[in-house]
Parts: sequence; structure tokens; C-alpha cells
Amino acid sequence: MRGSIVNTESHSQTAAFIWSVADLLRGDFKQSPYGRIILPFTLLRRLECVLEPTKAAVLSAALDHLAYPEAVR
Repeated sequence: MRGSIVNTESHSQTAAFIWSVADLLRGDFKQSPYGRIILPFTLLRRLECVLEPTKAAVLSAALDHLAYPEAVR
């Protein structure tokens, strides 16, 4: 049980640190519009990380697709 308390404390400290950095980066943005800006970027970064293993294959397929005649695209 002690391990879960340590993990929770560590998680809370990490979350607090991340929010403090976010507050620094937020600058002149008010907190409410900041969420509407940072959330899409967070989602895009997450997608980039998840899709990274297939990125080369997708880019290659996209280049192949450009070689098709306009009517096929």
C-alpha cells in the first residue's frame, strides 16, 4: 500500500510541475482560452507519437498516390 501512496505523491508532484510550466508558457493568455489552444496541440502531439511507427509507410504511400492520374485521386 505504501508504494501506491508514493506513486500518487510522485504523480501529483509531476502534475504540479507540468502545470507550473504550462502557466509560464501561457504568458498573456487567460486560463480559459488557454485550454482551447493547448488541448488541440496536446492531441496532435499524442497522435504524432502513436502514429510514428507507420509514418514512413504513410508518407511513401502518399507520394505513390500523387503519381496517379487526377481522375483516380
